[in-house]
Amino acid sequence: MWSDAMMKFYRRYPVVLARGEGVTVYDEEGRSYFDFLAGIGVSSLGHNHPRVRTAIEESMSLLHTSNWYWNRPAMSLAEKLSRIAEGMEVFFCNSGTEANEAGLKLLRRFGSERGRFHVISMLGGFHGRTMGAMALTPTPQYRDPFRPLPDGFSAVAYNDLAALESELQKTQAAGVVLEPIQGESGVVMAKPGYLRQVSELCHAYDALFMVDAVQTGMGRTGTWFGFEHESGVSPDVITLAKGLAAGVPVGAVLARPTVADALRPGEHGTTFGGNPLATSVAMVVVAWLEQGGLDHVKRVGKVLEDQLEAIKSRHPESVGEVRGRGLMWGMVLNLANTRVVQRCLDRGLLVNAAGGNVLRLLPPLVVEQEDIIAAMAVLEQSLAEVEGEG
Repeated sequence: MWSDAMMKFYRRYPVVLARGEGVTVYDEEGRSYFDFLAGIGVSSLGHNHPRVRTAIEESMSLLHTSNWYWNRPAMSLAEKLSRIAEGMEVFFCNSGTEANEAGLKLLRRFGSERGRFHVISMLGGFHGRTMGAMALTPTPQYRDPFRPLPDGFSAVAYNDLAALESELQKTQAAGVVLEPIQGESGVVMAKPGYLRQVSELCHAYDALFMVDAVQTGMGRTGTWFGFEHESGVSPDVITLAKGLAAGVPVGAVLARPTVADALRPGEHGTTFGGNPLATSVAMVVVAWLEQGGLDHVKRVGKVLEDQLEAIKSRHPESVGEVRGRGLMWGMVLNLANTRVVQRCLDRGLLVNAAGGNVLRLLPPLVVEQEDIIAAMAVLEQSLAEVEGEG
């Protein structure tokens, strides 16, 4: 029935998930799975979190208002995020793609007053699937079926400062966009010092620096925005979504006031962005992170790292590299990652296959040490099973 009724945009696994509790989800037959994908980094507080449930219940009397009017949850969340981001101004939308579209418009609008419109992104980056976001995303499989895309974009190799400086000189770019860790291409890490040097280059060449923290933000790596593990990184625009509201759709753009002022009333907007429901739940996530959540991610993230490194040491021919930070990890495999994902699913563990033959793990931020140890035992059993298949 679903196959006939729904568009074929996804290659879905034959599992119907019905409910969840903490880091565990259950299918319609009652079978349990460790959720180490968390809706691709979205379910930050796991499933059926009591404070999230309370926030949703308390929002029922006013789910939505037009942005012609103020609502208290959105005002409170904006104030919180602005304080965390040292005075940046906030715009709410509904997703990471929408946040990146709004951020892109800020770069273009700010740059247009200076005769600049070109935007530079990074090879291997992923910023969404709308037309502007695809123009930022240089991977051919995402872009080629939809050409021609908006012009005025180019991409350089991630971690290559010389290539970026050359492109800045050539294009007089309005801005540069990157992810602190490239998620979709396989949890690709920035080299030490790279983000700070990109920030310095952007400011030296009068280009805005936009950090796409959609996947790395809101505590995923143990800091608020994913780039804060390195000092001296000073973005002009930050985009957020995914784990911001623990599963309720929301996105946000944070920008320095002088940049935010570039977009004037009527030049951008949203119907659902900043609604009381989404922003109420996002306040729960922010409170959890403030009240020890960031330290929790760092602590259990080290447990996950150690477990993955131990698996690598016991399976050196199958595992090439383990890389990541906090609760965002990738395991580079010498076996087909899709086969390992399927075996994990069969054994009750949800992970996913990312680019570069990587197994990606994004557990809920509330995961505990015992959950990690149990889930990694399932992962190792699944890996050994694929090894045995030859």
